[in-house]
Amino acid sequence: MTLLCKCIERTALKSGYGVEGARSAGDQMWRSPTLQTGPHCLLLIEPDAFYTHVFSLLGLKAQQLAWYITYHASTVSFAEKAKKGPGWVWVEGKPLNVFGLPRSRMDSFSILGSNGPVRFALSNSRGEPAQNSFAADLLAALPSDEFETAADAISQANQMLWRRNLPFSANLLQLDDFDIADLVADHLDDAASWFSTAFIGNAALAESILNAIDRLNAGSWLGWIRRTTDFFWGMEKGRIVPLRLQDNVLRASNASNFEIAYRRESVAGALRQRELVPSLYTVFLVTSILPGVRVLGGCRQVIYYPLMRYLAALGFAQSGQSGLLAELRRDARPGLWGHRVLKPASGDPLAEIRDSGGVETLLSRYAEMPLVQAVGDLASFTMDPAWARLSEQTHGGFISAGSPEWQWSRS
Repeated sequence: MTLLCKCIERTALKSGYGVEGARSAGDQMWRSPTLQTGPHCLLLIEPDAFYTHVFSLLGLKAQQLAWYITYHASTVSFAEKAKKGPGWVWVEGKPLNVFGLPRSRMDSFSILGSNGPVRFALSNSRGEPAQNSFAADLLAALPSDEFETAADAISQANQMLWRRNLPFSANLLQLDDFDIADLVADHLDDAASWFSTAFIGNAALAESILNAIDRLNAGSWLGWIRRTTDFFWGMEKGRIVPLRLQDNVLRASNASNFEIAYRRESVAGALRQRELVPSLYTVFLVTSILPGVRVLGGCRQVIYYPLMRYLAALGFAQSGQSGLLAELRRDARPGLWGHRVLKPASGDPLAEIRDSGGVETLLSRYAEMPLVQAVGDLASFTMDPAWARLSEQTHGGFISAGSPEWQWSRS
């Protein structure tokens, strides 16, 4: 937790807050350990992100907390599906290309990669500047600079929008994957830490965790926690590349020659040189599981996050860390549904802000709304094939209520 709070203070300073403000952000995490992990690195006015931010702000306001601390995953591509993802923003029900990039510069490229320069454009499907007034006003509010990475552009744009155009009462603090890379490296600087001695220093333990992921994917939990990469991603030519741990070396699983020794000093150096970034499992280890922070995520996270805790428990047990295991068991509600909870019928943030007369009025309106009305049709659950498959397996008895995985998922 000390390392996480230092990471938060460091990020706050980098984001333009003063020393006292940065210290207060770290203090809040220590006293009220909660982190919003739902939205990926999206413009905050994107409906998928905006209503999640509103939901979190309602909680912060009720608890009289000054900082909205988020982790926004940036190891994602510009387009996660058809005209959805960090490269797109929906305004007045129409998708706009955030950076005006052609498909050749979006497909398979990570927004974290140095594949710039990029600048905000908000163009329509024909590559022309959007004509509606909302889009024009939004573009005018975004930075006009060029950025080396799309992730950095979105992060800086969100700070500008938050402070100038959407004056929410809380301070926005966005942790990105490079911030978390530095946090992992901080763990590795201590040669006696669990991360150094067990997670990196014990190849057999690392292999056992990876084998456990494979076992989960071979059974009823297929698809919920995937072995897309082994603990870290490689960074190569503007892309993130999946890695496999073999013979104490992290090697690219594609045709490239990318490889890094799986040793404490090598991994820490590669993280700080931006040659490696943590996988989602590693992110949750250092931001939530080890420090004991509650995470708020989406409809799939409420399943895969407990499975990640199960994997961490295996690692703690095999490395003889009974104290860490006991702390893990004492966590109360370590993960909760907190992304896409609010789902208004129209779902147009700019129009709602205009019609309500401001963001604080909008917050008050949602605070008074019955939850059954606010959550809409729950399509994220009911229309998700993974949830449908899990429901069938549970009711059919394919998942044993006595299995350790089931016990951990129930927690």
